[in-house]
Amino acid sequence: MIIGIGSDFSDARRIARSIERFGDRFLDRVFTPEERAKADRRKMRAETYAKRFAAKEACSKALGTGLSHGVFWRDMGVVNLPSGQPTLVLTGGAARRLAALVPEGYEPHIHLSLTDEGPLTAAYVIISAVPKTRV
Repeated sequence: MIIGIGSDFSDARRIARSIERFGDRFLDRVFTPEERAKADRRKMRAETYAKRFAAKEACSKALGTGLSHGVFWRDMGVVNLPSGQPTLVLTGGAARRLAALVPEGYEPHIHLSLTDEGPLTAAYVIISAVPKTRV
């Protein structure tokens, strides 16, 4: 069952300006160490950060809170599965909110799609709950 949907767009030029203006203060506030390490290895650094920024905004919308009610930027981290598929790992307030949304006997699955065209990026998040498998 779907328990949340969110989408967001971001402009890599805006992210680049924020990095230029605020530097590490901005990056430390918004991105996890893993996200920073990945983006800093990329040729298209600002675009990589912009996709992750959009993913966090989309996830916060799918959680139904936005970036409030104890959900913070760094509570949501974009990671890649071994296949390369992006997904989100939630900690802190975001993880607590997700747990509150998932019915007993179910487990959450976060589906993330990222795309870009030039400096514009978009992220779509669908949070679903599926029955737990018995082992």
